[in-house]
Amino acid sequence: MAMILSYVEPPEDVLAYMKEHCDVRLARPRKEKELFYNYLKEADGLYGAMLKIDDDLLDHAPHLKVVSNVSVGYDNFDMEAITNRGIMATHTPTVLIDAMADSMIGMMIATAKRMSELDRYVKEGHWKKPLTSDMFGMDVTGKTLGIIGMGRIGEEVARRASVGFRMNVLYHNRHRKPEAEKTTGAVYADRDELLETSDVVMVLTPLTESTRGMIGAEEFKQMKERAIFINGGRGPVVVEEDLVQALEKGQIQAAAVDVYDKEPVDSDHPLLKMDNVLTLPHSGTATVETRHAMYQDAAEQCVAGVLGQEPKHVIKR
Repeated sequence: MAMILSYVEPPEDVLAYMKEHCDVRLARPRKEKELFYNYLKEADGLYGAMLKIDDDLLDHAPHLKVVSNVSVGYDNFDMEAITNRGIMATHTPTVLIDAMADSMIGMMIATAKRMSELDRYVKEGHWKKPLTSDMFGMDVTGKTLGIIGMGRIGEEVARRASVGFRMNVLYHNRHRKPEAEKTTGAVYADRDELLETSDVVMVLTPLTESTRGMIGAEEFKQMKERAIFINGGRGPVVVEEDLVQALEKGQIQAAAVDVYDKEPVDSDHPLLKMDNVLTLPHSGTATVETRHAMYQDAAEQCVAGVLGQEPKHVIKR
């Protein structure tokens, strides 16, 4: 019977599904390193998230047919190493779209309305009189949202923003998407125009060699002084030091961040000390329903791969 090595603990019903079709072993690569590598020698499938899958690991996995990521992102995959060995790589790009789009809209509203600041203001006992204008937020209705990275999540964010908040939506992408323009009302713009005219700049790109560090000092200088910057893609897409400096210099008004260069983020990171920055723990898809769907989707793809079938979402180089 084909064997799947899971280095995460999936929900019980998902684990039961995998066991119906395969032999399943559970081992953590850090806490149970020796056991993990013993299982890896015999594994046909590898199931989990965040573990670096590269030549060093694959040298210990001579029978591996598929690596299944419980995530839409796959920057933990060395795709060259994986494909050179004829191994399939899969991810979960569809089941999390709505949860992530909802989170991005929520981050936009919370930052514009300064909700985290005002929450602390109340809880710390400072609310003794009516708010003064220096504590007011910004409307989002009717403003311009610029989306960098118009994938499935970007399209849903655009739809929510244009229909729900009557926002003007610009987008920049490697390729123009005429069909998405029709269904969402978004308008294609070059990156300079988007940065210069958007009230909210939202990054939703995956991490690749071409996107690493794509938003830095020069890009922040192009943004409006009252612009809000949101990163929901991957941490290294943004030069964090430049974001900190842009906020400190008042080049932009505020930011919301769900992803970081290093995760978990260090407790002394400058962004965590700024009142005008909303910081979340890479939780854009963290709902009970969506995380379960991600585990199930990844499990189905891993099972398909080890049984010689074509998984739904094979990553193409």
